[in-house]
Amino acid sequence: MIRVLVADDHELIRRALCDLIASEPGLEVVGEAADGLSAERLAIELLPDVVLMDVRMPGIDGVEATRRIVADPRAGEVKVLVLTTFEQDENVLRSIRAGASGFLGKGADTDALVHAIRTVHDGGNLLSPKATRALIDHLVAPVAPGVPYPGIETLTAREREVLGLIGQGLGNEQIAALLQMSAATARTHVGRLLTKLGAHSRAQLVVVAYESGIRVPGAVRPELG
Repeated sequence: MIRVLVADDHELIRRALCDLIASEPGLEVVGEAADGLSAERLAIELLPDVVLMDVRMPGIDGVEATRRIVADPRAGEVKVLVLTTFEQDENVLRSIRAGASGFLGKGADTDALVHAIRTVHDGGNLLSPKATRALIDHLVAPVAPGVPYPGIETLTAREREVLGLIGQGLGNEQIAALLQMSAATARTHVGRLLTKLGAHSRAQLVVVAYESGIRVPGAVRPELG
């Protein structure tokens, strides 16, 4: 059973999300929060598998609540899925930097939402197509020359290749095919990148790749939705 905490300051939206989640096999709602501080407190008390987090809430916003939850060692296994109306603004980047494992627009249908919850719970990372475009095309700027991202210098040549392909939106299967390795080996490289770069999610690796200017010449970025 996947245990979900729902955080949204609009009661009607919160209740609708709770009812939807409770009606799905294998999912259960273990708590509700109407503001960022309550979301943080309940995430630590209840230790849900997934927090469905609104961005714009009173007190502290969902991004700051996400940052606090991810940084708290007591909530080491708690994943955050950000759900918001605004998919193409700075909240995409702020949420990912804060440690969110996924980002989904409130316009998503029921199947997409349930899939997102299950994906994040299973250790995957999910961005909606609009959010991915915003992240890659509009929001991430390279760092100043001579200011490398912490941990970049520890990467092997192969790990830099994998990071560059992640930054272009490729999944493990696509990376494996391009670099002529098994999917299991690609997953191993991704795991090492997360550890070496101190990243909480694959989505954060996209940010690192772009901010560090790491590209793979000749690689084709897939169409994103």
